[in-house]
Amino acid sequence: MRPLVTWMTKSDPAILEFFEEQDISMPPAVVSFNIEGVSHPTVKRRMPELADHGLLEKVEGKRGYYRITDRGRAYLAGDLDAEELEDE
Repeated sequence: MRPLVTWMTKSDPAILEFFEEQDISMPPAVVSFNIEGVSHPTVKRRMPELADHGLLEKVEGKRGYYRITDRGRAYLAGDLDAEELEDE
């Protein structure tokens, strides 16, 4: 079961799932174009937040591109405790 944490929104799991399914680096525009029901401004705002918490990472040398991390995969698999994701 995936932990519920206070800083996350209902869009975050959908964003992470899309990254895991595609397994490529993408900018917010590509992600929002392909996720139904999540607006581009939401995706653009949430991706840096997910990166700040280690679930995504910004790709160096590729402006605005992100990819899922092992921590993000662990979150989706339900292998992280909620305490590990809460703000310190």
